[in-house]
Amino acid sequence: MDMRRYNSFSSFARSYFGGEKIHKVNIDAGFTCPNRDGTVGVGGCIYCNNSSFRPSSCKPSLSVKEQVENGIAYLRKRYRAERFIAYFQPYTNTYAPVEELRRLYLEALENPLVAGLAIGTRPDCVDEEKMSLLAGIAKTRFVLIEYGLQSIYDKSLRYINRGHDYNKFLQALRLTSGRGIHTGAHLIAGLPTESREETLHMADVVSGLDIGFLKIHQLQVVKGTRLEADYRREPFHVFGYDEYLEFLAGFLERLNPGIVLQRLFATAPDDILVAPQWGADRHRIHRDIELKLAEMDTFQGKRFHDPVNRTGAVRN
Repeated sequence: MDMRRYNSFSSFARSYFGGEKIHKVNIDAGFTCPNRDGTVGVGGCIYCNNSSFRPSSCKPSLSVKEQVENGIAYLRKRYRAERFIAYFQPYTNTYAPVEELRRLYLEALENPLVAGLAIGTRPDCVDEEKMSLLAGIAKTRFVLIEYGLQSIYDKSLRYINRGHDYNKFLQALRLTSGRGIHTGAHLIAGLPTESREETLHMADVVSGLDIGFLKIHQLQVVKGTRLEADYRREPFHVFGYDEYLEFLAGFLERLNPGIVLQRLFATAPDDILVAPQWGADRHRIHRDIELKLAEMDTFQGKRFHDPVNRTGAVRN
């Protein structure tokens, strides 16, 4: 842990990479998603609009090499970053034949300033061959695979049209485990299918899983999605600003203190964000999370109890 009351990715990166300043370079390699092309479903998840998190410099019209070079130039100038993680982000970044994946990943690693890979994907888009590829790279480079879980509850996964169940995520974890690959998960808080306590309970469950990294953020309704249509037709509750800060503090104090937190909130661009409208920038949100944790005299893991059952089973 650093001076923060939670185990931040920046603290992990400084320690892991020997004090060097590490930043992620976002890459759009032109992947699609089995939940869009008809393999699993069509239309994608009901909340999905990749413009809500993809930076303007991340363009599939450019080669991976060009995106890495452009991203590094920007990050070195703005943040004085020293080394970089090539982050394959939009859509499903293991959704291609293994030889195509090998070519794309190794192209990113050709740049001597790239220390490793972060790969965002779905738990139903990995297999033994792809894991062997990543394990081979992980022998000499940092490799983090980030699985889009979103929820541990099948009722929620059905609601968001995820196209897989929670058990598929557990299968992917078992396939990844023991290969030298860092593993992360992504959760969305505030789905209308879940009570507050059900969402908080996800901290208890993921704390007992074989994951080292976690992203969690509030549900955002963005333009151009089926979730927007649902919200406009019949508005459902979304987190208010102070409400989310309190929820997040409660979630973090139940979370395994060894899990590294990569994201604690989302900030979709104002021109596509429908709800919630917080009117707060990233700096303020980070500051207010720290203030809320201090106000509640709590920290990540304060109420964590190492679970006896590490199967990831969800209570009824």
